[in-house]
Amino acid sequence: MILVINSCVSELLLASRMISITIVELLNDLKHIQYQDSLCIFRSYIGYVFCAGQFYSYLLQANYRYMTVVSPTRLLWQSEWLQVFLIGLSWIFAFICTIPHMLTNEIQYYIDDQLCELPLHLSFISVYNIVFIYLLPMGGIIFIYFKLIIYVKEMSKRVTLTNTLSRAKRELQMVSRIIILVSIELTLGIPYTIFLLMGFISQPPKYPIRIAFTFVDVSLLLIMIALFQFTDPVKTIIIKKLYRQPHTDAVAVL
Repeated sequence: MILVINSCVSELLLASRMISITIVELLNDLKHIQYQDSLCIFRSYIGYVFCAGQFYSYLLQANYRYMTVVSPTRLLWQSEWLQVFLIGLSWIFAFICTIPHMLTNEIQYYIDDQLCELPLHLSFISVYNIVFIYLLPMGGIIFIYFKLIIYVKEMSKRVTLTNTLSRAKRELQMVSRIIILVSIELTLGIPYTIFLLMGFISQPPKYPIRIAFTFVDVSLLLIMIALFQFTDPVKTIIIKKLYRQPHTDAVAVL
């Protein structure tokens, strides 16, 4: 639950950042403002931090599922304090690995899009951003997924307790759900990828960031819905809260 809550918090943080960007864009459009405010670059930086925190939260979940199957007797890997420590470590890494975005002064203000972002052209920081925020955690998740598939298949061939095999299959299903969450974000991130690749060889069309971020907003909504559907404890708690409130109000009236 701690790791799932961490993923939900990272989603909410990233969503709040996207909402703040949308509000600033709308106000700038209404007031015809075409210059960056004092927090423009910081909003861009913190957005990359939240994005990194989101992907690495999925990696932590996948790693936990793998360790509970492969090393079920090593309770240290399943301990609550270790998971909290790893969550803290992942967020520290998210803040540190995105510092070059600020130090290199690569974050630019796009007048048409009314926001600050990394330039859509080939540069060291663009490649660095792709590798450390996207490729590393995604590669780790996919690696764990296939390792878990191989391990479960080997368990099926051996004489294994039914409960142990059933738990392994359940954890494999949970990792596959993490793959689904990542796939949603990657699929709806295709427009941004296309504009980035176009920037490597030519000039992207007008409003590239706004168009790309529209798809990102949709992906965040779909991911939150998927997290709600995939996480039974969270779904149970929310449903109980929703159904308990009308009942409480009725009792208060009586």
